[in-house]
Amino acid sequence: MTRNNFRSAIMLIMAVGCSRAPQPAGPPPAPEVAVVTVTQQSLGLTTELPGRTAPFLVAEIRPQVNGLILKRLFTEGTDVQMGQQLYQIDPAPFQAMVDKATANLTGLRLRADRIKDALGSKAVSQQDFDDADAALKQAAADMETARINLAYTKITAPIAGRIGKSSVTEGAIVTAYQPVPLATIQQLDPIYVDVPQSTADLLRLERRLADGRLTRTGNNQNAVQLILEDDTKYQAEGTLQFRDVSVDPTTATVILRMVFPNPNGVLLPGMFVRTAVKEGVNDKAILIPQQAVMRDSKGNPMALIVNAASLVEPRLLTLDRAIGDKWLVTTGLAPGDRLIVEGLLKARPGTPVKVTP
Repeated sequence: MTRNNFRSAIMLIMAVGCSRAPQPAGPPPAPEVAVVTVTQQSLGLTTELPGRTAPFLVAEIRPQVNGLILKRLFTEGTDVQMGQQLYQIDPAPFQAMVDKATANLTGLRLRADRIKDALGSKAVSQQDFDDADAALKQAAADMETARINLAYTKITAPIAGRIGKSSVTEGAIVTAYQPVPLATIQQLDPIYVDVPQSTADLLRLERRLADGRLTRTGNNQNAVQLILEDDTKYQAEGTLQFRDVSVDPTTATVILRMVFPNPNGVLLPGMFVRTAVKEGVNDKAILIPQQAVMRDSKGNPMALIVNAASLVEPRLLTLDRAIGDKWLVTTGLAPGDRLIVEGLLKARPGTPVKVTP
């Protein structure tokens, strides 16, 4: 082919290409989004509240008579039984009081008997007999008091439990009902857990029960789970005993008292724990993935659904709480709604989308 013929062929191709009219572009394809269908389910709701353990029973050991501590008869930090002797106060002065009262009682009893015999023969007056009888009764009371004080020299445990450190040693002088206890016994099995609950949460719970959004059924409604400080679950369930009727004015809370078995002594008084308290059952609960919830410019939670016309529709939500990786929705969604969970960046309100499950 000559150079002139080649140039002519190129110009012909260019002329044919320029003569074609531009084709109009078609509409862009609808973006694909993944949806889940909103459903209702029955859901048991719990509230996690912080609390603190407290002993089931506490007994502060104090002497009931004055005296000298001769012996301490327990090992600090061990378990003691009810009635077990803990201290021995020097009994000698109290034994002497018993002996004196015994002798006095014996003399007065003999005198009263003689006066009683003489009363029959009118040798003594009725007043003499009454005076002797009163003195005899007083001596009997003194005798009983001396015996009680002698028994108080043996200081025993009023309850079973774990005893702490002793505040006195052998040879110490103690006084009756002194302000400082000799030792303290705490019963730890079972053990209490005291949990403060705000009055706002209490009112909210009562309102949900009154509206029918929550119901309380079953025999284990008062069962409580315990979470320890290291985030492990306590092996045994506890029981909600009662809710206090008075409000702490400084914190606006009421106290929930729970009791837990503690056979192995894992729970110690004063430990901080968390409790999972059952609120009730929501028979129409709606749970949605947290990834499906967005926030508008004001920070309000919202979600996008695909309506019957395959258009994106925004919905404002009211969220109750997070449960695992889902949100519990109070208002804003209904059963059957197709909730967008993937492709949210491509979905715009009012625009058509292609739905994939």
